[in-house]
Amino acid sequence: MITGIIGRKVGMTQVFEADGTAVPATVIKAGPCVVVQAKSAATDGYEAVQIGLVEDGPAKVNKPTAGHYKKANVPPTHVRRELKVAPGGDPLKAGDSVLVDIFAKGDRVDVIATSRGRGFQGVIKRHNFGGGAATHGSMFHRAPGSIGASSFPSRVVKGMRAAGRMGADRVTTRNLRVVGVDTGEHLLVLRGAVPGAPGGLVVVRRAVARKPDPQPQPEKKRGKK
Repeated sequence: MITGIIGRKVGMTQVFEADGTAVPATVIKAGPCVVVQAKSAATDGYEAVQIGLVEDGPAKVNKPTAGHYKKANVPPTHVRRELKVAPGGDPLKAGDSVLVDIFAKGDRVDVIATSRGRGFQGVIKRHNFGGGAATHGSMFHRAPGSIGASSFPSRVVKGMRAAGRMGADRVTTRNLRVVGVDTGEHLLVLRGAVPGAPGGLVVVRRAVARKPDPQPQPEKKRGKK
């Protein structure tokens, strides 16, 4: 059984729980996807499935990639990802469809995406440094401060936090709860936020380390003083 699907982030909204509580939610257009290659332990040494995201418009590919799709008898796709296969269920083969109905309301998932790029940023925004005093007479406001000793080791230690490019990294948000599934429109609604901007590519997979759902705790009785 396949463990995930490819999609694109639509945007954020809010949904209402059964008790009337409004919670933030992210809408993802998950799929439809098509199986391009099914890998097995006998031929590849591990179990996995390579899927492509079906989108509008033809995808331009080179000759080797075109042959790869032709072997699967599916049209080329702009995006292709490899996902693990969980034991159980019917084995997938090239040409099979992967739809959003592999998830159900209440499931826990991990979302893998590319975070928003922030460009070149200083240490206060990039690393949450405190900075210096903002009062009159101070000449140290948003500078990084000392970056090491001069006598020994007479160099900047590797890994020193400094200004530089921020964002545009691969980020995994874990244990998001599925609050809605629309199979007709291929939409998946997750509680909370996911990385990236609207329209960004995401991979939604079943949670690797699922946390138990929080349970209501009984109120403690206050004793008499």
